[in-house]
Amino acid sequence: MSAGPVLCVDVGSTYTKAALVDVADGRLLATASSPTTASTDVMEGVDACRTATGADAGVPVLACSSAGGGLRLAVVGYERVITAEAGYRVGLSAGARMAHVAAGPLDPTALDDLRASAPDVVLLVGGTDGGNAEILLHNATALADARLEVPFVAAGNVDARDEVVARLEKAGETVYPTANVLPEIGRLDPMPARSTIREVFIRHVIGGKHLSTRADFPALVRAATPDAVLTGVELLADGAGGVPGAGDVLVVDVGGATTDVYSVVTPQGEDAVLRREVVEVMWRARTVEGDLGMRWNAPGIVEAALAERLVAPEESAALAVAARRRADEPAYVADDDAERDLDARLAELAVTVALRRHGRGGKDLREVALVIGSGGVLRYADPATRARVLRPALRDFGGGWPVPERARTVVDVSYVLAPAGLLAAEHPEAAARLLRSELA
Repeated sequence: MSAGPVLCVDVGSTYTKAALVDVADGRLLATASSPTTASTDVMEGVDACRTATGADAGVPVLACSSAGGGLRLAVVGYERVITAEAGYRVGLSAGARMAHVAAGPLDPTALDDLRASAPDVVLLVGGTDGGNAEILLHNATALADARLEVPFVAAGNVDARDEVVARLEKAGETVYPTANVLPEIGRLDPMPARSTIREVFIRHVIGGKHLSTRADFPALVRAATPDAVLTGVELLADGAGGVPGAGDVLVVDVGGATTDVYSVVTPQGEDAVLRREVVEVMWRARTVEGDLGMRWNAPGIVEAALAERLVAPEESAALAVAARRRADEPAYVADDDAERDLDARLAELAVTVALRRHGRGGKDLREVALVIGSGGVLRYADPATRARVLRPALRDFGGGWPVPERARTVVDVSYVLAPAGLLAAEHPEAAARLLRSELA
């Protein structure tokens, strides 16, 4: 791809967002958004963004997508606390929405549950390299007999990989073998499986969603949106070429259905050499809180806040009414100061709970240098509201997680994390310059 403008598009479940970037120097030339046109053809929304940014027909387009439910991944593992947990963490890092997790030998009931979850892809894991392969092979046979007719990613015991592939392919299933996500107890190897899941998403899932009748749409998509965002966060933290990294980064994205947290941390001291868990901490990770959404799942925010003792009963009653209204009317836009204040309070609580859950995972976040807020509730807020919503990232000392000690906060107003992630493979330095100019 030659130097010049590139249009980076995120086809979201509600809005399609675009950034026109000059890859010669990483300048952000224009941004645009349009309602996602999934009910007709998502390319209509993409074309609207192209027109709004002034990108002519010759400008190349890179896209990520979470429309149509995004990437629904099921994990089948050996033990819930070991290989299935490893697969779960890797799936989240690949941008997946976790549809189902099964552990142990699959029986008819477990297969029925798996089928009912309607996954787009099944990640089959189990055993460390050279370890016991009995359950992994049993599950490969059970899945072959089940005829789920979805692609499989085989990322278990490498010594049994060929046999796993053979059993599934004999039944006519499509299988992508890759390295073991847990080659030995305590050591997680997420990147090969993450890359393979991305490949499967592009090859099989995007076309299967029937989001567009135009042949050019699947060719534009490079990743699931959360995968692109995590890549952007990694690039911001690490830097590229002559662009220095920002250091440890923490991102909280408050959406209508979920609140996602991303963190990229370089372990220090004993964390750099010790593994204290059967599944190693993922230092570059994403967590998804499906009960914390500003619209569809707003009641879950109030329930979680009560469980965390963040609100008193009298406040929770008023918040519950506001949350129910938002869940019943996902397109609702707060139209006065009182309603905007309720939105801000719900967002503040969602951020608090999501960060607590993410931070309690064993990762030391005290050295985080940059906290980034994302999501419409932050992008369209005034500075005081933004500071209020993101305050828990710096001041939640009673939350049971290692709060950043010297971080500054910023909001991804121009929505550049996903575009930078899309540009990272072919234009890493330009993508890093874009991130530094807009966020750091």
